[in-house]
Amino acid sequence: MALGVRLLLLLALWTLAVPARSLREAGDGGWRRPGPGAPAAVAEEERCTVERRADLSYAEFVQRYAFSRPVILQGLTDNSRFRDLCSRQRLLALFGDSVVRLSTANTYSYQKVDLPFQEYVEQMLHPQDPFSMGNDTLYFFGDNNFTEWASLFRHYSPPPFSLLGTIPAYSFGIAGAGSGVPFHWHGPGFSEVIYGRKRWFLYPPAKTPEFHPNKTTLAWLRDTYPALALSARPLECTIHAGAVFP
Repeated sequence: MALGVRLLLLLALWTLAVPARSLREAGDGGWRRPGPGAPAAVAEEERCTVERRADLSYAEFVQRYAFSRPVILQGLTDNSRFRDLCSRQRLLALFGDSVVRLSTANTYSYQKVDLPFQEYVEQMLHPQDPFSMGNDTLYFFGDNNFTEWASLFRHYSPPPFSLLGTIPAYSFGIAGAGSGVPFHWHGPGFSEVIYGRKRWFLYPPAKTPEFHPNKTTLAWLRDTYPALALSARPLECTIHAGAVFP
């Protein structure tokens, strides 16, 4: 079966403002650093239209989900060691001087900006400005120097599912509350939350959602999403630390 049948149009919204129950369960790793004048955390939508599974076998994953529908995996791996290493204090100690590449949040013409990781964390890691345009918004997501970050990645345990003919490639990112990538196409892959939460919106390949290519994810959520009829809304769900979304 061709991998192309699994293509989805994705929109993801991050927040590092961890809700109370997640603070009790996993802590916030020092990433939740509210300050005066900071915008309120993005409200969490309890509506989830994606199936959650904690008892999924590999055979069932391939037969029911891998090529046809999304699923949220829970309790399949223990990444507590990796989570400890991803605390704010430890990442700054290990990689503060490393240069990271930031991307803009617009759809078609991503700008790239390189700067030290410590500078990004201490000066640019803040909640998304709801009125900023995509080309004025920068965040760290995915552009890793694998060799430089290998000492961290080796402690990560991926889900015990893989597809024949695919080779895993890790990407790692940190962004402030309300940050998010614009709608984009995706083939096979998975995403795990380490701290905070991540809200996903997914459309099937045949559906083109209404969105402005230079408006942020937060602007789409604020301006477009509330007016959508229920029949026009995407699949969606918020996942928390430890959950995997393939």
